Amino acid sequence: MCSSEHPQRWMLCPQCDLMTQLPSIAAGQKASCPRCHTTLTANWSEPRKRPSGYGLAALFMLLLANLFPFVNMQVSGLSSEITLMEIPSVMVSEDYASLATLFMLFVQAVPAFCMVAILLLVNPLPLPQPLRIGMARILFQLKSWGMAEIFLAGVLVSFVKLMAYGDIGLGTSFLPWCLFCLLQLRAFQCVDRRWLWRQIAAEPALPFTPRAGISGLKQGLRSCPCCTAVLPADRYVCTRCGTTGYARRRHSLQWTLALLFTSLIIYIPANILPIMVTEALGDKMSSNIMAGVILLWSDGSYPVALVIFIASIMVPSLKMLAIGWLCWDAQGHGRRDSEKMNKIYEVVEFVGRWSMIDVFVIAVLSALVRIGQLMNIYPAPGALLFAAVVILTMFAAMTFDPRLTWDREPENNLKEPSLDGK
Repeated sequence: MCSSEHPQRWMLCPQCDLMTQLPSIAAGQKASCPRCHTTLTANWSEPRKRPSGYGLAALFMLLLANLFPFVNMQVSGLSSEITLMEIPSVMVSEDYASLATLFMLFVQAVPAFCMVAILLLVNPLPLPQPLRIGMARILFQLKSWGMAEIFLAGVLVSFVKLMAYGDIGLGTSFLPWCLFCLLQLRAFQCVDRRWLWRQIAAEPALPFTPRAGISGLKQGLRSCPCCTAVLPADRYVCTRCGTTGYARRRHSLQWTLALLFTSLIIYIPANILPIMVTEALGDKMSSNIMAGVILLWSDGSYPVALVIFIASIMVPSLKMLAIGWLCWDAQGHGRRDSEKMNKIYEVVEFVGRWSMIDVFVIAVLSALVRIGQLMNIYPAPGALLFAAVVILTMFAAMTFDPRLTWDREPENNLKEPSLDGK
């Protein structure tokens, strides 16, 4: 027997599984979970116009950024100039098609697809329902894999490295790329997942009236990981979006630990093997990540050396340690400090992809520094291994179920979510 309670009023927190009865949310406000403070939903004013405007402007800036020169360099009277599309072609010519593929996917294809998907989904266009559902499912899964702003940070770091060798100039497309990075982030921010799915399909009816302040697992309910619909725990396929899910991710700890150990194994050669080869006047010099940090530090580029050290050495190491700690706590060890573990998980999710900054630095340097016999820079095997470490740790964070850290927490009977202005 289905409940007459309106399903829009109820939501299970995706982080801690607390059942929450949503209040009326005024325009410009968001509702947060009263236990873990995760944002549950937001009520944007003009929810169609805002993301449409930002998304359309972002696509236009992306087009401009790919049409004109990006950066240039002059060394001893010789000049070199690149466009964004020349970066992957150079890596392909050096037999690093895998790095070129990662660049095209994470920097260009994923952000572009997400902007197109937002434009098609937030506006009432006559699209087939299966297409709308499929695009919405892919959109939120790809959100974490767009790395346009990380590539921009890599470009800025590469500028500092190259200033020691010659004069660096900004091309016509540099400013459009900066604007694209800002606009695509803003477009994503203005799309509320629950609002978007309500435009696609109605929420399924609740099997019974839930109790606020109690976890969904203890009530025999689960949340759809894609569209956030509240479903019976024994219903494995969501009736709205068709996503298969469970009350807890199946074999979550096993998958997370397997990916973590694999990344640890690859992390060792990724730091030992060279990630870049510099050829100057016929002499070749290989350097790994730590050697590059030491060289920048010795040249006086302390801020850049710190950025590379933090992003490429400290962040991956601490992230793997944090994932291991989360798995250890979820297995029943530790002090049951679920709030602290949840904060650690949120940090791990946020900072993980920023480790790709060193890979993008190498991509820019390899494409720009092609000055005949005077100087050339090539990628090396360590760059591909390091990219694999970053990707594996991102998958490890995604396969970990943060709700496991809250399952041992006593219920607090919290019924009202907090409201905050955006």
